[in-house]
Amino acid sequence: MHSAPTATGWDPRQYLRHSGHRTRPFHDLLARVLEPPRGPARIVDLGCGPGNVTALLAERWPDAHITGLDSSAEMLAEAAAHAGPTAAGGRLDFARADLTGWVPEETYDLIVSSATFQWVPGHAELFPSWTAALAPGGTFAFTIPGNFTAPSHVLLHELCESPRWRDRLAGLYRAGHILEPAGYLELLAGLGLTVDVWETTYMQLLSGTDPVLDWVKGTALRPVLTALADDASATAEFLTSYGALLREAYPVLPAEPGGTVFPFRRVFAVARRD
Repeated sequence: MHSAPTATGWDPRQYLRHSGHRTRPFHDLLARVLEPPRGPARIVDLGCGPGNVTALLAERWPDAHITGLDSSAEMLAEAAAHAGPTAAGGRLDFARADLTGWVPEETYDLIVSSATFQWVPGHAELFPSWTAALAPGGTFAFTIPGNFTAPSHVLLHELCESPRWRDRLAGLYRAGHILEPAGYLELLAGLGLTVDVWETTYMQLLSGTDPVLDWVKGTALRPVLTALADDASATAEFLTSYGALLREAYPVLPAEPGGTVFPFRRVFAVARRD
């Protein structure tokens, strides 16, 4: 989901501040998803967040029954605005669920997820049961961040493990459950699916003051902000230290067009049951 046991209290408004950059990979993912062989389609979005990308599914398949799942009450409250009948007689609804224990109870033409599995330890072990719920010709498609060795995450991990913070924040960031593209390809092909896996690094141009810090406040920083939620002075101290590190790692461009370049690598997979 967009939330996890160590990342509660999600702020949909903060997350949506960079919605253009966050949504682009989902468009790129859907561009490689074929039309379901039958209609109307049954679709589920795993980790729907505030529902803005789930609504894109309804634009692509307006006669489908689409369900968005998320474990965050805050995100689902925001997503509720998108719920209801769709343009061609379909339906868009949302429900609360924890992906670590989610088992499909029906057949789906498309199981899709965007920027969620990094919050689901052991997600790859769940793929067999999820893909078993695909209808003939159905597709399992997802995109996941692959930037855990980028300065933004390395600096965050090092700061949490530093002597100043380790007693309160050590162990919050372990991304060992994220596979490399070849790992997802091997796993999904081994399940008898026809697989397309690729990666893209987006050179995102962010604007404003401390834009990279503003970006991670909506996602990667959630475990820290949750752990320090009862201590405003500690939160401010941490953000000041981390913000200074990010400004050094991601300097503002010295000339037009201005802004800060924030490279962001994402991994994609589209696996189809023939």
